[in-house]
Amino acid sequence: MRLAILGGSFNPVHLGHLFLADTVLSSLKYDRVVLVPAYRSPFKLAAKDMDSTASDRLKMLAAAVAGDPRLAVDDCEIRREGVSYTVDTLEDIIARYLPDGMPALIIGDDLADEFLNWRDSDRILKLAEIIVARRIDSALSGAPFPHTRIDNEVMHISSQMVRQRIKAGKDWRSLVPAGAAAVIEDSRLYGFCEEAASTADCTQEDILRVEAEARETLNTERFLHSRNTALLAWDLCRRFGLDPKAGYLAGIAHDLGKPLDNDRLLELVKSDGKKITALEKKKPNLLHGRAAAVLLKERFCIHNKDVLEAAAYHTSGSADMGPLAKVIYIADKVEVSRNIDPAQRRMCKEEDLDDILFSVLNKTVSKLQSRQLDMSEETMRLLKKMKEKHH
Repeated sequence: MRLAILGGSFNPVHLGHLFLADTVLSSLKYDRVVLVPAYRSPFKLAAKDMDSTASDRLKMLAAAVAGDPRLAVDDCEIRREGVSYTVDTLEDIIARYLPDGMPALIIGDDLADEFLNWRDSDRILKLAEIIVARRIDSALSGAPFPHTRIDNEVMHISSQMVRQRIKAGKDWRSLVPAGAAAVIEDSRLYGFCEEAASTADCTQEDILRVEAEARETLNTERFLHSRNTALLAWDLCRRFGLDPKAGYLAGIAHDLGKPLDNDRLLELVKSDGKKITALEKKKPNLLHGRAAAVLLKERFCIHNKDVLEAAAYHTSGSADMGPLAKVIYIADKVEVSRNIDPAQRRMCKEEDLDDILFSVLNKTVSKLQSRQLDMSEETMRLLKKMKEKHH
């Protein structure tokens, strides 16, 4: 295996790092790039505002490279602690990875002029081939040592830029891999904060895992419906003072039970402690919401009661459902891909939550009645309760 090594603080990892690694892999035909986060870089000894722990940086890197077997993350410098010297890292990685031929060390041309002053630079040149890459606004260097220069396209991103944008509340998510952004949000790194930060039990990482499952298991039309439901749920939650992440999570997950056959649906819902009605036995597909709630709990360890209730009741509704369940019931029925009266969507921007629910419920019941379809006991109980409240 031909191996290249890219070190740095990765505080945080950003798309420029991954783009450089991809350039080396594709243009120089290396098999894998090992990303090595420094415990303490000798080039940043004066830095005092790391703003993230070594564990944070490792977690961001691991999330950033997920699913890409061309990229590896090695924590050898963090495990060694102290100042991270390249020569020690090269010897360690060569001994453990056993690469074919000399590995490559990727450095920026902003560091090339000082390379011969690095600790044991002669030893480094014996251990590795040097790849010199272009960096942000860096001047061209003669690099007075054997090397391969790549004329890589420069992405004008730096870790400092990302940190500053997060602290200032400016847009930053497009600068970092989605997995790393989730870690930043969930761990509140670099001064990140948002209005709904108090609900730590619905994390961005949870959302990404569940959304990946929905994308893989649902057909394209059903997945887009689920994502549209999640987006409308996010908007409604923000409007009504609920946790938007909980709304998005319930929305993206609500149809996870749709692809399951009848036997699997019946098997799953036996564990939720609720009875299976005669109508549900006759039409097990009505159980897909309850099955989704069970999957969230058992497969994804989601224990937020509001999220589980919202997924479970999005089909039939319930006279006892809380605000988030009402939001998901509404969002499922009126999201943008549904062919409905636009007036119902306008209500989502103007009316209170129960008024919207009552309108959507009436439309749903009328539709079922026009098709001479049976209605669940829960739907009838909810309709009765809403009529009593509105008359």
